[in-house]
Amino acid sequence: MPEAVLARAAADMLNWQGCGMGVMEMSHRGKEFGVILAQAEADLRQLLQIPAAFHVLFMQGGGIGENAIVPLNLSRGGTVDFVVSGSWSQKSLKEAQRYCNAHLAASNADDGHTRLPDPASWQLSGDAAYVHVCSNETIHGVEFQQLPDLAALGSRAPLVIDFSSHVASRPVDWSRVGLAFGGAQKNLGPAGLTLVVVRDELLGHALEICPSAFNYKTVADNHSMYNTPPTWGIYMAGLTFRWLLDQTEGDLRGIAAIEARNVAKAKLLYGFIDDSAFYANKVAPDCRSRMNVPFFLADESRNEAFLAGAREAGLLQLKGHKSVGGMRASIYNAMPLAGVQALVDYMREFERSSA
Repeated sequence: MPEAVLARAAADMLNWQGCGMGVMEMSHRGKEFGVILAQAEADLRQLLQIPAAFHVLFMQGGGIGENAIVPLNLSRGGTVDFVVSGSWSQKSLKEAQRYCNAHLAASNADDGHTRLPDPASWQLSGDAAYVHVCSNETIHGVEFQQLPDLAALGSRAPLVIDFSSHVASRPVDWSRVGLAFGGAQKNLGPAGLTLVVVRDELLGHALEICPSAFNYKTVADNHSMYNTPPTWGIYMAGLTFRWLLDQTEGDLRGIAAIEARNVAKAKLLYGFIDDSAFYANKVAPDCRSRMNVPFFLADESRNEAFLAGAREAGLLQLKGHKSVGGMRASIYNAMPLAGVQALVDYMREFERSSA
C-alpha cells in the first residue's frame, strides 16, 4: 500500500470526513458509504479507461474464488480454453474442471514456466465459451506484455484475464477483453476485496447452481450491493485509485506515469541480475514480469545468509515461493524506485562479500 494512502486512512480512522464515525462503523446502505462506493468506481473507470460497455463489480472471494465464479457465470457448462503459463493459471484450469469442460489449449510447463506459449501454437476450441489467461504469474515471474488477439487467432470467444498481480500497473486493451478479475491485495488495497470488470453482453448466463451472491448479473443489477460488500477494502482501494490518478512522471500522469515508473524499476533490477554471474533470472526477456522478479543465487547454500542479511538491511519477504525456491522480489506499484535501488545495492554488496 502507498504510504500516503495509509496515512490518509489513519487520519480518518475514527471520524471519516467529520461524519462522526469511521468507515468500518458505517452501514453499507448509508449515504456516507454510498459516496465512497460511487467515487471509487468513478475513479477506477477513469484510471483504467474502462469503457461504458463494462460493469465494475466489487466482490469477495479473491482470485481463487473467481476461478469458480467465472465458469459458473460464463461457461454455460460447455468448453472453456485455458492457456497455462504458471501456477495460477494451472489452479484456474483445475478448479474450472468442476463446472465445465476445461480444455488445455497451451502450456509452458515443459520449459518450467519460463516463457509464454507462442500464440501460434495454441490449440483453441471452435466452440469455447471463453479463453482464460493469467496475464501475470507471480510465482514464476511471467507476464503478457500484450494481451492476445483472439480474433487474429481465429477464435470468437471472449478473453478472460486474471490480472490480480499487475492490475493498475499498465494500461489494459479493453478491446481484447471480455472479463478481467483480480484480488485487490497486490496493487489496489487490502485482502478481502475482489475486482471484476465484465462486458454487459456476458451477463445473464450463469449456471443454475451459481450462488446468487456470485451471479454477475445480480451483482451488477444491485451495483455491488446485493450482499454486504467489503466496505473497508473498497474504501482503501478508492484511496489508492485516487493516489494512482495523481501520480506523475515528467509529462505523464496516472497509469502512464505508473507504467513508466514500473518499467524503470524492472529495468534496474533485471539489468543488475543479468550483469551478474552471482545471480540469475531464468525467464525469457520478452515475457519477464515487471511486478514479480524471481532470481537464484549461483551458490544456493548461501540462500539463508542472503535472506538474513536482507532482513538486517530492512529488505523483507524476498524468499521465493516454496514450489520454485530461490528468491523473489515483488515490486508492486507502491514500491518506489529507491526501494529497488536499495535491493540492488544490497545484492551487489552480498556478492562482493561472498567472493
